[in-house]
Order: sequence, then C-alpha cells, then structure tokens
Amino acid sequence: MAGSLQFPKNHPCKKKPLQGLLFSASLVLGWVWAIPATLAAETITIRFGLFQQSVAIADIEKFAKTGTLSQTLQAYESLFTPELRGLLNRRVQVDPKFADKFVDELVLLPQGKQLITSLAAAIPGSSVESLQATMSIGLRQVNGLSVVSFLKAYPTENIDLDATQLLQIATEFNPNNLQSQALGSILARNLTVKTNTPFQPSFDPAATGQEAVEQQTLTFPDKQRQRSIPVDIYWSQKTDTTAPLVVISHGFGANRRFASYLARHLAGYGITVAAIEHPGSNGAAINNAANQGNLAKLLPATEFIERPKDVSFLLNELANLNKQPGQLQGKLNTEKVSVIGHSLGGYTALALVGGELNLGEVRQFCKTSLSLVDPLGDWLQCAAASLKENKLQLRDERVKSAIALNPLTGKLFGKQGLSQINKPVLILTSTEDALTPALNHQIRPFSQLKGNKYLLTAIGATHLSILDPTYSAGEASTIVKEKRGAETQALRQLLRGVSLAFVKQLTPEAKTYQPFLTAAYAQSLSTPEIPLRLNADLPTNVKPWLDLAVK
Repeated sequence: MAGSLQFPKNHPCKKKPLQGLLFSASLVLGWVWAIPATLAAETITIRFGLFQQSVAIADIEKFAKTGTLSQTLQAYESLFTPELRGLLNRRVQVDPKFADKFVDELVLLPQGKQLITSLAAAIPGSSVESLQATMSIGLRQVNGLSVVSFLKAYPTENIDLDATQLLQIATEFNPNNLQSQALGSILARNLTVKTNTPFQPSFDPAATGQEAVEQQTLTFPDKQRQRSIPVDIYWSQKTDTTAPLVVISHGFGANRRFASYLARHLAGYGITVAAIEHPGSNGAAINNAANQGNLAKLLPATEFIERPKDVSFLLNELANLNKQPGQLQGKLNTEKVSVIGHSLGGYTALALVGGELNLGEVRQFCKTSLSLVDPLGDWLQCAAASLKENKLQLRDERVKSAIALNPLTGKLFGKQGLSQINKPVLILTSTEDALTPALNHQIRPFSQLKGNKYLLTAIGATHLSILDPTYSAGEASTIVKEKRGAETQALRQLLRGVSLAFVKQLTPEAKTYQPFLTAAYAQSLSTPEIPLRLNADLPTNVKPWLDLAVK
C-alpha cells in the first residue's frame, strides 16, 4: 500500500514502539557526524505522534561502552540489545584531510541531497547548512564518529527527534551505498586518462564473431562429494587451439545462464566456454532452503570450499572428455584456463587463481563489526565464519587468469590474501552496487593485487548490470534498485570486448588485442549515464580514498 511501512517479522519495530524508535534513531545517527560545542546534550527525546520518550545520554554512553545498564535503563532491558549496542558504537572514518572533499561529493549526489534534507526534517531546529557543516567538521576527527559522540556534542541540552522521519530514513538509506556513490563521482574524474587522439581501432572486439556457435548441456556426477555439476558448453568448429578454456561461474542464487551472451561472444571467436552451475548455491538450492524455512542453509559455509572444487572437478571431467571421440575432442584446453565469475562467482575465480582465504579475519569482522545496516555481501561472507580453518588455499594451477565481476570479497581474503596471486586479474566494480559495494569488495581488494591487473569501473552501474538482458534475476532484482537493459548496453559491449582481449592475452594474438585493455578503449564506449573507466593501477590521487571506512 502506498505510504505504508512494512517490517519483517523480527524487526525491532514490530516488537515495541520504543525499541523500534531507538533502533531507527541509531541507524540514522550513525550517518551523522558531530560538531564541537560548549553546550553538550544531556537527554534525547524521541517523538512519534503523541508518544514521546526521554533517555539520558550518559546512560546510553555507559551501555555502549560496557554493555551494562544504569538503574534508569534497567526498566527498558529488553530494548537495549547487543544489536543496538553495535549500532551505537558504529563509527564512520575518513582521512581528516579529505573530509571536506568527501562531503562536497556526497551533497552533489541525489541521494546525498535527499539524506541531508531528510535529516533536517528529522531533527527540528537543524538546517541543511548546519548538517552539512556538521559532517565536514565531524569527519576531521581522527578516531571516527559514532552515535554517542554525536549525541554528546550536539549543542542543545535536549535533542528532539521526529521518529516518523527517522523510520523513513532508516528504510531508504544505507551508509555503505552512499559511501560508494560519493566515491563514484571522484572515480569518474580521477580515473579518466586524458588524450587528444580519438581511439580508432582496426577492428571491434565487441562485434559478433564470425564463427557459428554450438551449445550443449552436460551433467557430471561427483560421487565423492555427492554433487551433480551441470554445465553448458559453447564452442565453434574452428576452435583456437592456443586459447584457454573459459569457465564462467555464476553468483549466489543465480544459474549458469546469467551471462550466456558473453559465453556466445567468446565462442564466436573460437574460444570454448564452460558455464558451470554450482548446486549448493544456485537458484534451486536457495529456493529449496527458503521453502523449508531453513534460512541457515541459504548459503552453507562449505560452499566457499565446494565452489572452487566444483571447477577443479569439472576440469578433470573435461580433460577426459577432450580425449574422447566426438564434437568436443581437442576443443577443451583444460591445462590453460581463464575463470570469469560474477559476485560469489567472482570470489570463486579469485580463490582458484591463487587468493588465500583468511577465515580468522572473517570471524573477527562478523563477531565485532557486522551491523544490521551492512549490505547483503557483508552478511553472505559471514556464512564462511563457521569453517574450522584459519587460512585456506584453493588454488588450481590450471587456472592462468581470472575476471572477477562485482566480486564478493569483503574480508574473505583478509588484508594480504590477494597479494599471493601472481597471475593476470581483471576486476569489475560498479559504484552503485548496493549488494557488494565498490570500496570494500572491489577497489580495496584490487589494491592488494601485485601482478598484471586491470580495474574496470562502471560509474552508476549496479550489481546486476552485466547480466544477460534476457536472464530473469528473480527476487534478487527487487532487493535493491537495479540498472539493466538499454541503459547498461554500453557496459555489456565493453565487457564483451575487454573479456575477449583479456583471454587473448594467453595466446599468440596478445599484442593484437592489447589496445582493448586500455583506458582509451573503455572511455570510447563511455556514456553520460554510465561513464566507463579502465585502469591498470589506481592513480595516486585516488589511493587516499582507500582509507574511507564505515565500521
């Protein structure tokens, strides 16, 4: 119903009004930064229609620091949960030298403008100008800002909060998403490579190849692991015997058809493609777990191990098939493989090419830092926390390069795990990806890579923008607003060209295709709606933004 607010069954707002209001207030205040003041607030009053409740800020601070309740708050014991404490302690950090620039970028964004306008309505007596100044001043604090520090510094004895506005803001805004969008406008400018010479290639690697493409579906039973692995094989009669076999790995809740346009494109240039389906995390597995009401099995921890093993098993089976008489004989180069993966498939590709998992860091993050307002990708990575290992290596030496599209990484590889990769890697990041936000899941991980690497940046694109336009993403496309179809056509065109050029680097044609792994090529396909950038490294003026953090 238009204008109504629906909450999940266990949402705090379903339980008691005060708990819901405090919860929503903490979400919103976690995105606001403090201003210095000689007059410190002592109480906070939350108003919801005729209902209002006042709470001493000193009592809230004590709870945030120690987890213990003062005598006054003991009457509300059921409201002050560990989840609420985590939100109260949530900090926003950025290099103080870049505080003003960050706020300037944020307020230029439509969502940034709307957030500040909404906050002004939610905190009577404030203004757009004062809130903007508050952000700039607060972000200069070295240790970061939290809800409590904001409350203590607010320059009135009592803070009035309009709960109706707070609930609306908490529903619409996500700090990680806003962070990535602010970063997007910075990247659009600073990743641009200026040239006075138009890009004029001798051919178009994104155009349909000349070879007729054939497709066959096979299923390989893995009796040892009790998994059945479906795969779509795409090939042409004139296979490039020097080219690697390409394996395409889908994301969480998807299937092997998500990028069929890309598989057909590569096959049209004589490259054999195997689009694999992971039975433990495909759409059927997710729907089955949801229908049984077993949400704990939506993504089993073991899937972080089984997915790379699916690919290794498939390569073993295809190596055998390659020797047998038939249409595919001699067309499956399983000793030279390039893996292309999207989202959780991007993680799979990075693990196979040599990234080392750091499960100790994952457990620490999930125990101390995970918040209800964090994106889905951060929650999904925590499914791996129950694995027993501290570090885990799933490399397959047959994998010679990897393309990770909007990969789910977060803390999975820790601070050093991706630095162990010594093979070519291309990462795609989309600045309006609300599921695996750009900074934490792609840009920081890209900075870890030490070898031959490329960062493809799609300004304004979302998590599902690269999917085949004919592919139905189901409920995944309704969780957040996704950009697909005509407005992202240039991105898919660039992906076709870049992917072909990247795979061809493992063939004698590497030099011919190298111009299509340049900034000039990406920018030649850029549009005002989706500016496109391709860089072999982060410019020095971008690297300081890696310190930007929401904790």
